[in-house]
Amino acid sequence: MNSDNISKATSISILYFWLSLFCLLPLGLIFIFTFLQHDNTHLYLWKFTLVNYKNLFSFLYLRIFWRSLVLAFWVTAICLIIGYPFAYFLTRLPQKIKPLMTLLVIVPFWTSSLLRSYAIITIIQAHGILNIILLKLHLIHTPLQLLYTNTAVLIGLVYNLLPFVVLPLFSNMEKMDWRLVEAAQDLGANNYKIFFLIILPLTRAGIFSAILLTFLPAMTLFYIPDLLGGAKSLLLGNLIQMEFLQIRNWPMGATISLVLTLIMGIVLLFYFRSIPEKQREAL
Repeated sequence: MNSDNISKATSISILYFWLSLFCLLPLGLIFIFTFLQHDNTHLYLWKFTLVNYKNLFSFLYLRIFWRSLVLAFWVTAICLIIGYPFAYFLTRLPQKIKPLMTLLVIVPFWTSSLLRSYAIITIIQAHGILNIILLKLHLIHTPLQLLYTNTAVLIGLVYNLLPFVVLPLFSNMEKMDWRLVEAAQDLGANNYKIFFLIILPLTRAGIFSAILLTFLPAMTLFYIPDLLGGAKSLLLGNLIQMEFLQIRNWPMGATISLVLTLIMGIVLLFYFRSIPEKQREAL
């Protein structure tokens, strides 16, 4: 065996070890915990039970799950509505200023999302920047009560997750063959047909990638609902945190986490079945 093969085998072995230790092992432990019992004096009891899965179908958990799904849907939809045209215009910018504009999209990743959430508070609170501007312009007579509402949570999630939509769409559009658009224009196709028959199908992989990177985090980012929604906004991320850290019901927290993992797996399976291999490789 030559040195290249040894190096390749070593790299693959290290990768498998890393994935097994930090991915498969924690996932296996979570799976085991879902079948254990909860006790008020212990984190868990080594007694087999299916009650955790049964509790998932209670009204309380179904209500939180549905609320999280609806919020994640709206967050993803708004991010796509804002991010898709932004990525398109970013792609069509002159080459001289395109790197600068791309850098401005990446800059938010350099700061903590927690700090960015606190920045949102200073903007939308009763005496924040937004209300001061609206009052000065006489557009409102009393400050808007946005903080500690579902609207505030929606704003915070969209603000934090928008780059996860723009960047994969930008990457996908950068590799798109724009000569097809020019050919369609030469043949007399209007903007409507060009978008729906050429641009949208060719960017479908980028859209699915953006959805994958946005939908699940919108359901599980617990600190944003805590900061911006207060006690009125309880989502799946907050529920998992509460089960593990406050109620200390590890089996139930593990069950909810496993369900989220299964949802992500189903979405990924749908993605790989719906997107042609060439478009997946283009990302």
